[in-house]
Amino acid sequence: MFKQIFEIFKSDSLYEQALQECHEMLDIDREMFNESVKSLRNSDTADIPIDIYAMDRKINEFERDVRRKVMTHLAIGGKEDIGSGLILVSVVIDIERIGDYTKNIYDLAVQHPKKLNAGSFEDILTKMENSTSEFLNKAIDAFKSQDIDAARELMIEYKTDISAKSNEVVNSIVSGSSDEFSSSNSGALCLYARYLKRIAAHSRNLVSSIVNPFERIGYPE
Repeated sequence: MFKQIFEIFKSDSLYEQALQECHEMLDIDREMFNESVKSLRNSDTADIPIDIYAMDRKINEFERDVRRKVMTHLAIGGKEDIGSGLILVSVVIDIERIGDYTKNIYDLAVQHPKKLNAGSFEDILTKMENSTSEFLNKAIDAFKSQDIDAARELMIEYKTDISAKSNEVVNSIVSGSSDEFSSSNSGALCLYARYLKRIAAHSRNLVSSIVNPFERIGYPE
């Protein structure tokens, strides 16, 4: 659906600016994710080369600006643009939420300064990290290029490749079937698994906008 109105965005100055801001937000999301994961999983300190909180504030500013541009366009435009405006406003929310969850991962690293060890879940969590990172990167690329085939593949991959692994880790720890961790490690692992799942879920919403009408964003095609 979004691809069908992509040219409309590029033909209007306000929409084009809003779309470019979405692209910048996604680039910030990607960098925040990479550095946050490194801090939590590969470092015994929370030191990173970027200012996560400043970048998060920048994303929030972009979100407000995108909304403002869409509202301004719709206020002076025709009813035929309402659908495209709703889609863009929906998309920017998912982009902002990805940033929030990557910031949550960094917050977790600050409170858990030693690198997070997943014990018997190490292989599962590593695969989940890699899948989430790959999914996020592919989602960003698909959105920027409006690649319908790539979007459809990503929507199919999401449920089995990421969500199930997150549930396996969290359910095992919460149910008590795995008692190898301290309370702090248990909490950190559950939160981290959920954050990864939510980042992937919002990434899925992003790519679903390429193939679905507004009312089905986030759902199968």
